[in-house]
Amino acid sequence: MPLPSLLAVFAHPDDESLSAGGVLAQHAASGARTAVVTATWAEGTWRAAELAEALRILGAGKPRMMGYADARVPESAPGAPRFCDVPLDEAVGQLVAHIREFKPDIVVTHDAYGGLSGHPDHVRAHRVTVLAVHAAGRPSALYLATHPDSAVRALGRDILLRPGRAVYSVPDAWIAVAADVGPWVEQKLDAIMAHRSEVKRGALPGRLAALPAAERARVMSTEWYIRYGALPPVEPSPGFTP
Repeated sequence: MPLPSLLAVFAHPDDESLSAGGVLAQHAASGARTAVVTATWAEGTWRAAELAEALRILGAGKPRMMGYADARVPESAPGAPRFCDVPLDEAVGQLVAHIREFKPDIVVTHDAYGGLSGHPDHVRAHRVTVLAVHAAGRPSALYLATHPDSAVRALGRDILLRPGRAVYSVPDAWIAVAADVGPWVEQKLDAIMAHRSEVKRGALPGRLAALPAAERARVMSTEWYIRYGALPPVEPSPGFTP
């Protein structure tokens, strides 16, 4: 039986593969419909092409790009406003259209802290997604990609983030789903490596590429999610429920 249909909403190309590549591959392999909405970068840019390749690997269809500029990379969408500056109702309205067209059972996005890095575009994507889910009147479940405190200690913060940067993790008791994506980790890693410009500049895909294969798999074999609206502590679950 197919798993629930899944729409992922993330700020930048590569966020989808790093944060939810495993569950996207898992759901697609079961026959479920999957798709990804990316808030920043425009069609025709090099990262749009990398995103298209990553989504092909994950079985998540063609890119759905909102076309706003990355907060730190103006050339990501020439002439477009930065995602973190665009009027909230405009961004929410655009995402509502994607949600109503795709009709997902489940949406996943960044947590309220913007994930480990706290990037302002991640925080904005969280807020826009929460509002859009409410405005669209669906789906029945929203999950937030995150990292629990214990995982950051176990995985090594200097792998996950450059040394000296603040790390935004959450209490272990907040985790509703700790998804073992080991069976799909090679597919996930291939999607991450498709973001070649991020590998080249030494962002997280590049730091992963420099690791031995077994270590890369260890770091990427689990994905953690908070269920939006659920009060912690939540009994850990092996997978998503609509």
